[in-house]
Amino acid sequence: MALCKIISLSLVCILSSALLQSTHAQDTPQDYLFAHNSARAAVNVRPLSWDDDLAAYAQDYANQHIGDCVLVHSGGPYGENLAGSTGDLSGTSAVNLWVAEEADYDYDSNSCADGKVCGHYTQVVWSSSARLGCAKVTCNSGGTFIGCNYDPPGNFVGQKPY
Repeated sequence: MALCKIISLSLVCILSSALLQSTHAQDTPQDYLFAHNSARAAVNVRPLSWDDDLAAYAQDYANQHIGDCVLVHSGGPYGENLAGSTGDLSGTSAVNLWVAEEADYDYDSNSCADGKVCGHYTQVVWSSSARLGCAKVTCNSGGTFIGCNYDPPGNFVGQKPY
């Protein structure tokens, strides 16, 4: 059974691949945008637009992890969500995993349920983020590394995402 890892602010969640819809066809800019903008529309946040510079940044960083497939944030100037799997993971499935964190997010208190991670979800729907760029690589191990970058970044302590 393949494992999927998602990382945010040095938190790691391991999810069973049974939650994934593995496919090779959901990795275009339009696929990433549709998945993000569907979640944003659900909370009345304006859609993101694709940014080739952000995508190039994401690709460069993903390429650096082809040999190890380790999910560590780039530390760059953008908001960033990372996802990975020991097998194939589509970009759409990665975004859907991040959006699924909404179930553990309480907007009124702007907090996440104890022991849960919500920062991927809040970055996806962060209202001041306007541009998106994502990339995917198949690692030497056969695993997948996916990164999406957001500009302007989100997830500022004490601020609600929308």
